[in-house]
Amino acid sequence: MKVTDLTCSPIGQARGPWEDAETPQRFNIASYLPARAAERPFQQAVVMPQGRDALGKRLYSHLTFAQLDRLCDAYAHGLVQEGFSKGERTLLMVSQGLELIALTYALFKIGAVPILIDPGMGRAGFLACIERAQPTAMLGIPRAFVAKTLFGKSFKTVRKSATTKSVFFSSAPELNKIAKFSAGPFEMADTDREDLAAILFTSGSTGPAKGVQYTHGIFDAQTRAIQEMYAIQPGEVAVPGFPLFALFSTAMGMTCVVPDMDPSSPASVHPPNIVEAIHDFGASMAFGSPAIWNAVGAYCKAEGISFPSMTRLLTFGAPISPNLMETCQAILPNGEIHTPYGATEGLPVASIGSRRVLEETAEKSRIGQGICVGKAAPNVEIRIIEISDEPLETWAGVKELEVGKIGEICVSGPQITRRYDQRDDATLASKILDPTRGEGGFWHRMGDVGYLDEAGDLWFCGRKAHRVESAEGVMHSVPVEAVFEVHPKVFRTALVGIGERGTQEPVLVVECLPGEAPKSAAETTELSEELLQIGQKFEHTRSVMRIRFHPAFPVDKRHNAKIHREELAEWVIHKKE
Repeated sequence: MKVTDLTCSPIGQARGPWEDAETPQRFNIASYLPARAAERPFQQAVVMPQGRDALGKRLYSHLTFAQLDRLCDAYAHGLVQEGFSKGERTLLMVSQGLELIALTYALFKIGAVPILIDPGMGRAGFLACIERAQPTAMLGIPRAFVAKTLFGKSFKTVRKSATTKSVFFSSAPELNKIAKFSAGPFEMADTDREDLAAILFTSGSTGPAKGVQYTHGIFDAQTRAIQEMYAIQPGEVAVPGFPLFALFSTAMGMTCVVPDMDPSSPASVHPPNIVEAIHDFGASMAFGSPAIWNAVGAYCKAEGISFPSMTRLLTFGAPISPNLMETCQAILPNGEIHTPYGATEGLPVASIGSRRVLEETAEKSRIGQGICVGKAAPNVEIRIIEISDEPLETWAGVKELEVGKIGEICVSGPQITRRYDQRDDATLASKILDPTRGEGGFWHRMGDVGYLDEAGDLWFCGRKAHRVESAEGVMHSVPVEAVFEVHPKVFRTALVGIGERGTQEPVLVVECLPGEAPKSAAETTELSEELLQIGQKFEHTRSVMRIRFHPAFPVDKRHNAKIHREELAEWVIHKKE
């Protein structure tokens, strides 16, 4: 297979089986904004926290949909005058909320390609992503221009730029000064559904972060799928804990209340700020990682706080434990927690609600049957294939597994991305051509393992790269870890393999709840023995014979939830007994 086989189909050729003749091929994702502005011009589109008054009450500023659309038009006119053009790869380094939303839509209107990289991934990784993406333009806050000055090599392809506030050491124009409010509506770029719309980088939780190519059609499919799955109605209010979902909120006609938090460090969230945003606006929906809701849930439970206005809480980034689900369900008397399964490469893939989890699947998860992530999203198909670490060229050569067998999860559908940016090797390793799915049809290998049950539900069993291959057989992280996490002193666990595949020793690394970690050798031995006794109850955990206690697991920067098991394995190797 060649990477060129995965390029998008030219206009007029066969399209995917999920599309129909009514789907217009010429489409720009930015068209959602003027449509919403015409429908509901005076509804608040974006609400931003603006400090507090003398009595400590939170102050806010906002833009209506009509105001936001005019601002985006003004930015688009100004950027075009500065030389920004259709197809321009534009590094976007701005604050979450209004700046991110307005400038992203302005770039979409131009037909430029925003490049979004998680600033929390660390300096070295962040700079490597910039260098790999090869942006020709940049929009940023002053700190972004400091980075550009200090680390010029990574920004060497940037030829034009603009800043949110003027900086004395750069000639980049200030956005508010080049914005053309008197120019009227901006004539949106004529783009195709298959045209590149943006490059979004993965979190890099299982290797170097990769840029994922998003087309206008993929963004549209995601928006439609999320809206359909959760019955979202225009006019609702959302509190997004992850910046990208503010874009989906506005596209769906929701008021987006930006919370006072650092999106690059969700675990450090100040829970009262989230409570305040939800209560002040009667939010019906919130998005966020499990790390945010671990903190918010515990705070609300301790303070007796609930969210009667909320009908949905969506968590992303990592599986959510039944215990956290129970905590959050208790503070949503009229709502439900939903855990969409997916990745940067494709979202949503599947989803399940907390009521069903707590009533039907939680006990199965606790005894090591995996985590049920629900049925496939609209227009998405899920298949389970035999696990392989090698590229798979065509679907004809793939071995599909029967119901109940753990294998590699593969997905196909309109919201599944086709290519990585500047990474042909990664594209070839993760895509499988299948002409039966239309011209250029393909399956994406999620990099996860799991199985489908007889009812068509998908059960997640961990990352493929995290499996342990011991002399006794293959062990998958999630089913093993869940068994031990029922212990009342345990916060979370991580299965790691020490040695060469096929003869690896399975070691369980444990992070205890605050105040519950063993403080002496005797306590360490006692807790280890208790955990090993739990493991002996199940066939798939009996071979775990070594326990190690870690003070605080290394986790991904984006969601503060995905455990870096590779680092833990190195820690186990070098830790003195």
